[in-house]
Amino acid sequence: MLGKTANGLFWLFRYLERAENTARLIETGQRIALTRLGDSASEWRSVLQSAGVWPAFEAAKGEVTKEAAINWLLRDRGNSSSVYSCICAARQNARLVRTALTGDMWEAINSAYMNAQENLGRQVAERDLPGCLRTLRQNTSLVRGMTHGTMLRGERYDFARLGTFLERADNTARILDVKYYVLLPSARAVGSALDNVQWETILRSVAARGGFRMEYGADSGPRDITHFLILDQRLPRSLAFCAAQLQENLRSLNAGNAHPSDAMKKLDFINRKYLAHEVDAIFDYGLHEYITEIIALLADLAQEIEREYRFYE
Repeated sequence: MLGKTANGLFWLFRYLERAENTARLIETGQRIALTRLGDSASEWRSVLQSAGVWPAFEAAKGEVTKEAAINWLLRDRGNSSSVYSCICAARQNARLVRTALTGDMWEAINSAYMNAQENLGRQVAERDLPGCLRTLRQNTSLVRGMTHGTMLRGERYDFARLGTFLERADNTARILDVKYYVLLPSARAVGSALDNVQWETILRSVAARGGFRMEYGADSGPRDITHFLILDQRLPRSLAFCAAQLQENLRSLNAGNAHPSDAMKKLDFINRKYLAHEVDAIFDYGLHEYITEIIALLADLAQEIEREYRFYE
C-alpha cells in the first residue's frame, strides 16, 4: 500500500476520534461548571488545556468566557482541533483515499460532514447544545460501525485502527491529567463532595460511568476510577485497552518480518514501564508526571509509525 494511502486512513480516523472526544469534552466542561459557584472561566480554561488548544485560544481570543470556549472547541474555523474542523479534515482525507473505503463508509463520512455543516454553520444556542453534541457523536459512531461491519481486515483496517486508538489513548490521558492537576483547587478538596463530583464527571466524559458502577459499586473513589481508566483492559477507552489494540494492529502490519518493528518496540516499552503496575504505584510516582510522560510517548509512537510506513511518500 502507498504511504499516502496509509497516511490518509490513519488521519481520517484520528480526526473522527478527535471530533467525538472534543464533543465529549464540551459536555464535561458544562457539567464541571455546574459544580462550581461564581465565575466559570477557570473551568473552561481547564477544558481548553485538556483539549491541547489553550495557547491558540489565548492568542486568538484572549479572555475566557463560556460562550467563547464552546464556540472555539465546537465550530471555530481558526481552531484546527474544533469539532467542525476535525470533521472537515476527516472528509478531506476520506476523499484522498476514496478507493480504500467501502461505499457504506464513504456515505457515513459524507453524512457526518453534511450534518456538521448544517448544525455548526451558525453559533449553537445553549438549549440546543446537548442535542447537537449527541448528533455529532452518533455520526462519528456510525462511521466506526460501518468500518467494523464492511472493511476487510488487512493493512487498510490496521492503519484506520492505529489512528483511532492513538487518538483515544491521548484523549483519556489528557482528561485524567486535567482533572487531577488543573481542576482540583487545593489539597483540602481531595475526598470532598466537589472532588467526587468531578471524578464522576470524568467517567461520564469517556462514557464509562455505567460500566464503572457495575464493576466497582457506588462507594468507589479516585484510585478505582484511575485504575479503570488506565489499567482495566475491558474498558474500550482505557489506556491499557488502547495499547492492546495498537499492539494487535502493529503485529498484523509486521507479519512476515523476522523482528519486531521500531514502533512495536516503542509500544512494548510503554506497556512494560507504564501499564504493568498497580494503581498505587502510579499515585506514588505522581499521576500528573505519569500522564505527562504517557502523552509524550504516544506522540513519539505516532511519529515512529509515520516514519516507519513512509506516510509522506
